[in-house]
Amino acid sequence: NKKLSKGLGGAGALLTLLAALLVPPVRADITDGNSEHLKREHSLTKPYQGVGTSPSSQWDFWGSTLVTSQYVRLTADERSKQGSIWNTVPCFLKDWEMHVQFKVHGSGKKNLHGDGFAVWYTKDRLQPGPVFGSTANFHGLAIFIDTYPNDEAADRSFPYISAMVNNGSLSYDHGKDGRPTELGGCSADVRNKDYDTYLAIRYSKGRLTVMVDIDDKNEWKECIDIGGVRLPIGYYFGASAATGDLADNHDIISMKLYQLMVEHSAEDDNLDWTKIEPSVSLLKSPKDNIDDPTGNFRSTSLTGWKVFLLLLCALLGIVVCAVVGAVVFQKRQERNKRFY
Repeated sequence: NKKLSKGLGGAGALLTLLAALLVPPVRADITDGNSEHLKREHSLTKPYQGVGTSPSSQWDFWGSTLVTSQYVRLTADERSKQGSIWNTVPCFLKDWEMHVQFKVHGSGKKNLHGDGFAVWYTKDRLQPGPVFGSTANFHGLAIFIDTYPNDEAADRSFPYISAMVNNGSLSYDHGKDGRPTELGGCSADVRNKDYDTYLAIRYSKGRLTVMVDIDDKNEWKECIDIGGVRLPIGYYFGASAATGDLADNHDIISMKLYQLMVEHSAEDDNLDWTKIEPSVSLLKSPKDNIDDPTGNFRSTSLTGWKVFLLLLCALLGIVVCAVVGAVVFQKRQERNKRFY
C-alpha cells in the first residue's frame, strides 16, 4: 500500500523543533495505508467485482467505459468519447483519503492529446456533461487532471492538476482551463509512463491536500494544500474522462478510500454534516489567482509557516516601536531638564 510520508530532516535539535512548529497540525496524522483503515464499500480494486448495473453493485459505469480484469478504461484513444465510473454507496466519513492509481497514455505527441480526467466527490452521480465527461454545475469537490492547454495565453505546463469546490453556482471554464474557479494546482507529467502513477486526495478537519507519486520514487509530492474547505457527508465518489478532437486512453487501475481516525470538537460533532454547503473560506477569490510559471501551488490560506512568520513580524514590530518610543521619551526628558 502507498504511504503519505513526511520528512522532518534537520541538522540539530533546534532545526527539528522549528520544523515541527512550522508544519500544520493536520500533517501529524497521515494515513499509512494499512488495510484496517480501508473502506472496501468505497474502493475499486482488481478484478473489479461488484462493478455493474445490478442492485447489489457498489460501482456503476456509463458511456464509453470498458471494465477489464486489469483496468477500467474510461475512454479509449479515440475522438469524442466520454466515460465515468461511480460508487453507488454514499460516503458518511468526515475525514478520508482517496488513493487513485491511474494511467494516461496514447499515441498523441506533445499537446496533441486530450482531454483528461477528473476525480469527484459530489452530491449527484452519473451526471454526464462537458467537464471531463460530467456535469459542470456540480455540488462538491472535483480534482481535474487536465492534459490539454486550451488557454494558450496561460503560462503553465501541462498536464496540470487543479482543485475546485462548487455549490452548484459555478461552472468550470474549459476555455480558460478552469483558472477562474481554481483553488490551487500544479503541473504533473503523467502521460505515457511505463511505471505506476498515483494521486492522493485527503480531506480532514476542513483541510484539502492533494499529492502525487508520478516519478517512480515511491514517495508523495505535494501539489495542493488548502484550508477552510467545507464538505458534507453523504456524497459519492467517482471518476470520469473525455476526449474531443484529440484523444488518450484514460485508465483507472484502483480507487482506495481510507478512513482517517481524527478527533473533532464537540461543536463539530453536533453539526448535521449532511446539510453542510460545499464552500471554501479564502483570503481572496479564486479569480484573483496569479499563474506561477513553475506550476507550484499558490496557497490561499494562512496556515503553518505563514502564521508563524506573521506572528514573528508582529512581535518584532512591537519591540521596534517600544525601543523607538523609549528613545524619544528619554530625549524629551533630557531636553525638558535644560529649561530648569
